[in-house]
Amino acid sequence: MSQNPTACLLVIGNEVLSGRTQDANIKFIAVGLGEIGIPLREVRVIPDIPETIIATVNEARAKFDHVFTTGGIGPTHDDITSECVAAAFGVPWEPHPEAWARLDARYAPGEFNAARQRMATMPRGATLIDNEISTAPGFTIGNVHVMAGVPRIMQAMFRNLAPTLTGGPPIRMGAVHAKGLAEGRIADGLAAIQSRFPALDIGSYPYYRPDANGVALIAKGNDPDAIAAACAEITTLIASCGATPIQGEPLA
Repeated sequence: MSQNPTACLLVIGNEVLSGRTQDANIKFIAVGLGEIGIPLREVRVIPDIPETIIATVNEARAKFDHVFTTGGIGPTHDDITSECVAAAFGVPWEPHPEAWARLDARYAPGEFNAARQRMATMPRGATLIDNEISTAPGFTIGNVHVMAGVPRIMQAMFRNLAPTLTGGPPIRMGAVHAKGLAEGRIADGLAAIQSRFPALDIGSYPYYRPDANGVALIAKGNDPDAIAAACAEITTLIASCGATPIQGEPLA
């Protein structure tokens, strides 16, 4: 999958690390990026500490083709992502004329206060990521895309951002699962299949259900024919263990 650009997601916020807030954005972003051929290679959860944000942004943007951030672009004192990204790029953090105009128009006279003005203050040179839910935009600078942490708003931003990104072949997936089958019984056979399909990511994921436990085997990659061939071998492997292969993932 070397022909695909790569991505890293930085989830920023003390509330996630404390356990108060459960992140709901990772799956949405991972699936959405896969559809446009930008595999998500890493996810990091970091605190609202300027030095950590700045260092992590700089490390990630040097390593990956795209860096996405969620969280920390609201109006309160702990919303420091935007100014930290400016520091990471070594550019001023200043009012963005278009973002300022949008937010000024959204609020009644006198309500576009200093706190809300923070949401229109961005690194110099940033381009906006539209947000039709609450108006306040995210932004892109270089290969870093800064989005809100609130899932509904983040999703709106991502949908507006995605068409502007250049990806590669879509990441496709095949799945076969079996009830009553333990991972230990298929480990060697699955490793052999992986060795025959080095361009695919093949994984084993046990599941636990009230009616029966089992394991789901997933093959992901760019080549539909290779995925189909790998899934056929996985099906044969499951059957050789005396279990019944079921195409697709198990129901939740």
